[in-house]
Amino acid sequence: MKQIAILGSTGSIGTQTLDVIKDNDELFRVFMLTANANAYLLIEQAMAFLPKYAIICDETKYQQVKEGLAHLPIEVLAGHQAIKETVTHPDIDIVLTAMVGFAGLEPTINAIKAGKDIALANKETLVVAGEIITTLAKEHNVKILPVDSEHSAIFQCLAGEQDNKIEKIILTASGGPFRGKSLDYLTTVTREHALKHPNWVMGAKITIDSASLMNKGLEVIEAKWLFDLRADQVEVIVHPQSIVHSLVQFEDGSIKAQMGVPDMKLPIQYALTYPARVKTNYKRFNFMDYPTLSFEKPDMDTFRNLKLAFDALERGGNMPCIINAANEVAVAAFLKNETGFLAMSDIIETCMQQIDYIPAPSLTDYLNTDKETRIFAQNLIQQTPLKAVRS
Repeated sequence: MKQIAILGSTGSIGTQTLDVIKDNDELFRVFMLTANANAYLLIEQAMAFLPKYAIICDETKYQQVKEGLAHLPIEVLAGHQAIKETVTHPDIDIVLTAMVGFAGLEPTINAIKAGKDIALANKETLVVAGEIITTLAKEHNVKILPVDSEHSAIFQCLAGEQDNKIEKIILTASGGPFRGKSLDYLTTVTREHALKHPNWVMGAKITIDSASLMNKGLEVIEAKWLFDLRADQVEVIVHPQSIVHSLVQFEDGSIKAQMGVPDMKLPIQYALTYPARVKTNYKRFNFMDYPTLSFEKPDMDTFRNLKLAFDALERGGNMPCIINAANEVAVAAFLKNETGFLAMSDIIETCMQQIDYIPAPSLTDYLNTDKETRIFAQNLIQQTPLKAVRS
């Protein structure tokens, strides 16, 4: 029985992971649950799954969680440092990292150094520090098992193809709720519009990233590190039905695709059971339900975030760290109605132009870049609220 630590158990990926574990309780045991601030749900999850540890990152919620679980043999801890330390526990077999944003980086590094396999749902970890993470994984003989549907699709397509060279990979994007919309239209959209994803149920941050195509941009950078690719080996294509999750083209011209109905439980389960496939009762794909599958080129003039991500990947160094930090600040501001949808791209681009570029950053450089970029981006938002002037 595998012992699972879930970092970010109260988010969309975390809750679906617990559903997978519940359906396969003969295979998995929850060893550790962590949440950022959702104390009520963390208490509910801990009562249901009885982990050894329940950790609330927001230390002001510690007493609430402590009292809520006082009648159970669960050790309650608080703070980011507690997560970084406890994730190295010798009894943990797999760490599923579903914390949102940059916060997932240091716990993932500590888990890898402790020899834990990583089921990776926190794409920002590889976006920010891909070279450090992949090098550490090799040094400690740790598997990085992708949970994102697109990267899981590539991972599945590569099974048994170890000796065959990849010509390119093709990441599919739904296009989000604003596919085909003009710049004029996008000047008027609100957070409520952007949170209505046509195919997937996700957390607020990733849903906004999907609407702006930044999510796909971050996935492009993540793919480079996961599959050891050059920037020109990664392509993005819009596929509104979200049935073909991604594709691999080999040097002989053959293409393999992984398909299925949009359901994150499948890639989550595959990461936890790899290399085995375990029977599920999930909905099956039927071609008759989708008589037409369509594909189109992404509009990187309107959705500039995707182009900015490709630019950051090409330049390397700490540039992906800069766009990630700027994007996290911009999205948070948009969700609070403090900046406009198109202004998010302006904020990110300005940060890329103004924050010092470091071609070969250390972990300390990444931490400093993240902090500096967040401060700079927040100041930009305060200076030009709601509608930043387009450059």
